[in-house]
Amino acid sequence: MILAVSDTIAIAGMAVGAVLGFLIHFVITLLSKGKAKASAQEILSEARIDAEKVRGDAEAQARDRAEELKAQAEKQIETDREDLNEKGRRLDKREDQIERKQGLLDDKQESILRSENEISARRKRMQVQEENLEKVYKQEVDELEKISGLNKQEAGRMLLEKLEKTLDGEMSELIEKRMRAAREESEEKSREIVVTTIQRLAAKHTSENVSSSIQLPSEDMKGRIIGREGRNIRAFEKATGVDVVVDETPGVVIVSGFDPVRREIARRSMAELVTDGRIHPARIEEIVEANQSEMDKVIAEAGKEGCSVLGLHEVHPEIQKLLGRLQFRTSYGQNMLDHSIEVARLMQLLACQVGLDETIAKKSGLMHDMGKAIDHEVEGGHPEIGAEFAKRYGEQDLVVNAIAAHHDGCEKLSLFPVLVQAADAISAARPGARRESLERYIKRLEELEEVAKSFEGVEQVYAIQAGREVRIMVNSDAVDDSRMPVLGRDIANKIEEELRYPGEIKVTLMRETRVVEFAR
Repeated sequence: MILAVSDTIAIAGMAVGAVLGFLIHFVITLLSKGKAKASAQEILSEARIDAEKVRGDAEAQARDRAEELKAQAEKQIETDREDLNEKGRRLDKREDQIERKQGLLDDKQESILRSENEISARRKRMQVQEENLEKVYKQEVDELEKISGLNKQEAGRMLLEKLEKTLDGEMSELIEKRMRAAREESEEKSREIVVTTIQRLAAKHTSENVSSSIQLPSEDMKGRIIGREGRNIRAFEKATGVDVVVDETPGVVIVSGFDPVRREIARRSMAELVTDGRIHPARIEEIVEANQSEMDKVIAEAGKEGCSVLGLHEVHPEIQKLLGRLQFRTSYGQNMLDHSIEVARLMQLLACQVGLDETIAKKSGLMHDMGKAIDHEVEGGHPEIGAEFAKRYGEQDLVVNAIAAHHDGCEKLSLFPVLVQAADAISAARPGARRESLERYIKRLEELEEVAKSFEGVEQVYAIQAGREVRIMVNSDAVDDSRMPVLGRDIANKIEEELRYPGEIKVTLMRETRVVEFAR
């Protein structure tokens, strides 16, 4: 700082010297013509006074600057000293904390060592106790074996058997409880849907035979139908493909055949021949041919009307013709076109209940059995035939899958096949919808009873309510109460797997325990 002041003074002196030199030169120049000395002395004196004044001012400024710089330096030094003191205090505090933590760590280490020593001592004591307990346990087991006459393995087996029986009972009770709750909930919901659907359905009951009767105006007409040496009846049977039965029944002739379309053509042709009265081979062929053409129109109109009543106006004409053939086809006495329309209506109602597309549902129900119209002409089952026919004429994939899968013939891609199965069962199972022969009815009951008898512990089986319920008496010694729910579920599952039936079959198990004693 002192060097800076000296430098400032030197610079100021040099500046003063430069000014004085300039002034002297100027004065000398002015006084060179005569007034040089007097003026020069005066000017020089004034210049010296000014120079001294400038020098004094410069020195005062330099001293002030020096004092200011000195004060700033001292202030900075004081600030730095305070910072160092603060850092020193923090370091001292941190050292104290470290020392305290170190003390705590030392205490913890000593505590851990003491705990380890205690654990080691306790482990040794426990080992001794375990050895003593093992000896006591062995002595007790030997004593129990002597008292009970059973060894350890036999006692363990008895305990496991008892535990297994207990668990079986609890498990069966739990299974029965859960199944009962699920069954009640599902039955309530399904019953609500089905009942609502059936209540909204209005369908007629139709039953058809494999033969048709034609009323005759007189007994003489039978001879004309037979013709000379039977040529008329042979020509009629050849043209129509059906059998004509002319017996002693008065005023009636019967046409019989398993093809319903041909039988209907034969019935119409025979009725027209009887009305016309002209019966000979050429006339027979002419009328049969005309009725065949008329039947094609009737079939097409029946299919179109079936689609129209359901509001399905965009069905391909070939599919409509195939559906029309179902008008003359029956299954267990149930008209197949009426059945298909009924299933379509049920499908619409069920789809509305569960929130599915009603148009797809109606198409699936209407077309589900259309393969039966040509299953005697095309190889394969009616679901596959119907699905292939629907696919050929551009039906949606969901409709095709519903047709193909409604008898579990392929994988179900949606809920529509399930609804078709439900609607098909409802339509087939409602009272009066179908008719089955006595032989088939008895066979179905026998099959139902045989399935139930195949289980161990079953003594007697009774199929009642036309096969809608099977009641089973079990041996009370072979089947206890805990096994009853499991056995009932197994029998129901086997019935579902092995038998085909419409609707559902109720399985009821009964167990009776009787104790008889005599007092003498």
